[in-house]
Parts: sequence; structure tokens; C-alpha cells
Amino acid sequence: MANAVLTLSNSTINEMKKHYQSFLKPNPPAGASFAAKGPSYSITAYKSGKVLFQGQNGEQEAAKWGKPAQPAKKTSSPSNKNLPEDIANMSIIGTDEVGTGDYFGPITVVAAYVSRDQLKLLKELGVKDSKHLTDDTIVKIAKDLIHTIPYSLLTLPNEKYNAKQKQGWTQGKIKAVLHNQAILHLRNKIEPVTPECVLIDQFAEEKIYYRHISGEKSIYKENVYFSTKAEGIHLAVAAASIIARYAFIKAMDQLSKEAGFTLPKGAGAKVDHAAARLIRSKGESSLDHFTKTHFANTQKAKKLV
Repeated sequence: MANAVLTLSNSTINEMKKHYQSFLKPNPPAGASFAAKGPSYSITAYKSGKVLFQGQNGEQEAAKWGKPAQPAKKTSSPSNKNLPEDIANMSIIGTDEVGTGDYFGPITVVAAYVSRDQLKLLKELGVKDSKHLTDDTIVKIAKDLIHTIPYSLLTLPNEKYNAKQKQGWTQGKIKAVLHNQAILHLRNKIEPVTPECVLIDQFAEEKIYYRHISGEKSIYKENVYFSTKAEGIHLAVAAASIIARYAFIKAMDQLSKEAGFTLPKGAGAKVDHAAARLIRSKGESSLDHFTKTHFANTQKAKKLV
């Protein structure tokens, strides 16, 4: 399948909409200006200005409206002897999580499936290691990405996180269970397609990961690999990280509205003062909803109050 992505002005997108009038889909995806399905191509134009051309003649159709941006040059991947030699070009499920080091906000875990014929498309969308992207850029890319690839998103609210902590669950166990669940959900979503492998952005050794999830009813074990810096190994992990951070940003915005002021990310001194302000305005019991209460920030905030 030949894919291409163009970034076009609103006037050009409106012109395109008129041009493809007879091929327009009645219900375009959320965030899209329009979607069209031609004889051998499909087009989705997003409000962000990105326009996706897919299908057998996707590239030819895109050429009528402009020249796709050249993808970034391939950088060397972190070496890992246990990984398949050509993993960067395989069709895989990648997983990553966000929010584990943040006092405020939930943990978000995402499993994303990227097929080999979508790799070029994702590069053109700007998918790469989310650590090198600003929040604004992540939001922009994610809004296109969630309509392009299949994924599974799990968000663990702080109330549930704190309850698991009190039951003796470590953060490592919580993350392992969420990753396993996200992989299983996505596998069911993409059936009958089978990923060539699964790559988990490593937060625990393989043996410890499987020990954490040993009590689960179902465990995904087929061709599962673990690697640090996995976002640089395959775009599926990078895509999972971007969607997870997008979900985390939205959750933080919602919590900030509930708090009545902007809640800072991380777990530094600013967080201590924000938590103290929250205690003063909403009471100490509100921390269970807004925060991971076992963090040292809780005691620091109480002292500030």
C-alpha cells in the first residue's frame, strides 16, 4: 500500500473537499475536515493541516496536491543482541507508559500496532522519541495518530493506584499488569492479524515482569522482547509513547480544572507547594483523587501546610 502525508493550508483543503465531493464519506473521523474514498485511494484531511493519502494509488493522488516531506534520516538503533535483527522494519506491537514519576495525574499505558507498510507514513507524521517533542507537538501528532493506527489505551486513576499500593502492589507490578492487559486488548482488536513480535519499553527484567503478572488470567508471551530506549528501535513504541503522553496531558488538564489551578508535572518542589495549596482548598482527603499518595511529596506538603 502506497501512503503519503502532506501539510496543506486550509484553503487548499477546502479546494480538495470540493474536488472530491462525489467521493466524500458521510462520517469522517474526529478531528478531520473531511474523508474521501476513491477507486484505489483514500484521503483523510485533518484540521491540523495534515492530509493522509492511503491505498494503491495514494502517492499518485498526493502528488496532485504537493510533495510529501522527506522523512528524517535513519539513526542507529540501540544495540540489543536479544532482538530480531530486522525488528525496526517488522510489523509489531510496541508498548510504553507515562505518568509513573509524576505525583499528580494517572498512569497511562498504551500498546500500539504498526505494520511495516505504515512505517514511512508515521515518519512523515513526525513520530519519533517523545522525549524530543514538546507537549504541543505531541498533541498535534497524537490527534492524527489515533485515527491512523490501532492502539489500546489504559488509564489508571489515582484512587485505584493508591488502593493497589495499599494492597502491597509495587509500581513495577502495576505497570507490568497494565502492559500485559493493553497488549491483550490490542491483539483482540487487530485479529486475525498477528504481530511479528511485541516490544516493551523495558522497566523491569524479563523474569521480574513475568513474575509480576503470574497471577493474571491471561498472559501474552508470543515473541515478546524487552529493551531500554525502545522508542528508538521501532516506531510502534514511539507511537505508543506519544499517545500515552497525549492521554496524560489531557488527564492533567482535567485535574487542573478540578483543582482550580494548574497542577505541575513531575515530583519536585513546585509539586510540594501545589499539593499544600490543594490540601488548604480541598482538604487532605482530596489527595487520593489527585495524587499518588505514597510519594514523599505528601509528607512535604503536609509540613508546608
